[in-house]
Amino acid sequence: MSPRPGTAEPLLGPDDEARLRDAVTDAVLSAPRGLREAIEQDPEASLALVSASRVAAEETSRLLSEAVANARAAGHSWDAIGRLIGVSRQAAQQRFGPAGPPATTGPERRVGGDGPERRVLTPLTLFDEMVVLEPEARRGWHMVDFGPLYLVVEASDHAWQHRRAVWSPAAARALAEQGWQLVGGWSFPWGYYKRRLDLPAEP
Repeated sequence: MSPRPGTAEPLLGPDDEARLRDAVTDAVLSAPRGLREAIEQDPEASLALVSASRVAAEETSRLLSEAVANARAAGHSWDAIGRLIGVSRQAAQQRFGPAGPPATTGPERRVGGDGPERRVLTPLTLFDEMVVLEPEARRGWHMVDFGPLYLVVEASDHAWQHRRAVWSPAAARALAEQGWQLVGGWSFPWGYYKRRLDLPAEP
């Protein structure tokens, strides 16, 4: 699926769009157990359908916001994103534009407050954030928060490892069994993970 610069054509073809819409509809009708069977006979099932549809709408809205953040981190313009969702560049930026990284002070962008020292690594993209994070992790900085174009890291006495993987509950469970800790939930489509090493932080 390659972008089509300068056009308003969607990246999904009609068949893909139809499959996706069918999958969402099926999920809504399947999530409350027995809803599909009860909808014709039980008046309460109609309210359950409203509730399930609300949850689906909230979740798809969240996924869209995080997908836009991911596209921005991959270097795509607001104009390209706006064309895909059918709004102007300005409307896309107003709706989905990030609040920005946490407030910082000083030339090394140190985050104030009590507890271990924290720093904001920015600007970063989807393609360089893990490369930038790797040497910081060897020096004892581990990831504690993230957002569009930035990561927040915290100082420690140990070296760390980090990884990013396409999110799925199965992948999260498998990584947890290997000692990986999910950082701050997940951000569609990614899960960020860290693991402390039995090595002192490098100077």
